[in-house]
Amino acid sequence: MSTFGLIIHEIGYRRTNFLLMVLAILVAVAFWVTFESTGQAIEAETRINTRNMGHNVRIIAKGSDLIQFYNNGFSEITMPESHLDALAAQGKITYNHLMATLQQRLSWCDRDIVLTGLAPQVYPPGKPRPPMSVDIKPGSVYLGYQLATQLNLKKGDKIDLNGRTFTIANCLSEQGSMDDIRIQCHLTDAQAILNLPGQVNEIQAIDCLCLAGVEDPLAVLRENINSVLPDVQVVQLKKIAEARTQQRIMVFKYVHLILPLVIIVAGIWIAILTVINVRDRRQEIGIMRALGYGSAKIAMLFLGKSFLAGILGALLGFALGTVITIQMGPVIFTVAAKFIRPLYDLLGWSVIAAPLSAALAGFIPAMLAVTQEPATTLRES
Repeated sequence: MSTFGLIIHEIGYRRTNFLLMVLAILVAVAFWVTFESTGQAIEAETRINTRNMGHNVRIIAKGSDLIQFYNNGFSEITMPESHLDALAAQGKITYNHLMATLQQRLSWCDRDIVLTGLAPQVYPPGKPRPPMSVDIKPGSVYLGYQLATQLNLKKGDKIDLNGRTFTIANCLSEQGSMDDIRIQCHLTDAQAILNLPGQVNEIQAIDCLCLAGVEDPLAVLRENINSVLPDVQVVQLKKIAEARTQQRIMVFKYVHLILPLVIIVAGIWIAILTVINVRDRRQEIGIMRALGYGSAKIAMLFLGKSFLAGILGALLGFALGTVITIQMGPVIFTVAAKFIRPLYDLLGWSVIAAPLSAALAGFIPAMLAVTQEPATTLRES
């Protein structure tokens, strides 16, 4: 009988052992396929969630009093709006989501408010991203929760700001912060209301501040920005920056830790099953050796079985991993669901890598089988 025929007969006779091998490989491949298929979603979800923490770099005029800046939440000194374009043109700097603002405190309807003009976000060359803030149209305003509640104003109402009429485009939900007494409008409208044409008092940005091999990435960022705009200073919201960096590092470590563990456990599982198989077939191996079967053919019986288990496990594992990805991915990664898709090229890699890994895991037990002395084995029987 051919070696392949002996392997098939062995599989039929010891089905449980073979099915447990297949199960080990199936689980490992399914994990790998799931992680790879959702990899972009994991990265995108992490990026979006950390992005939503807000801007972590604030660029203000160099002469700004930081005590006043921290008390008010903005600088009283303005700078040219053209600074935004100068920063956006620097494609080699790591920041993104650049947004210029102009803010001042005003008295409106017998209440102290914060007027905030927002410019549309701009991006360095080659770094387009979905916008983080709403695009407020000229002539429209977004009204903070407390102002809308106390003055009984609603979406579509008209309000007067320094002799200019604006339409309420939205009444914001309660934030529990200064945003509840803020009126947001387009930057050009705020410049007209405050009589500060072409001026802003802050440029906000996002930077992960996680340059590889750099001990103080903030100092590098400040140096890069000041090389373009020497008349500004850079303030970092450290807690947001650190939270964003730590979140990304944690996700990266988790993905790259759990998958190798699953593969190692599957390999150990296959090795143990092969050892059990060798032990159960000691007498059979002794008879085969006595009948003149060579070591290579006996080794092929075990390695071939592992190889076939690898192929079957790879096919079933890819199918299971793909089903899990399609069915469960959008439920888990709600923000980045559009990045979830089956990766059919993983099937080829699975069919190549899984059988070879399974054969490798069974190599040492197979070598133990071929080194057994037939006389000793038959005497024990």
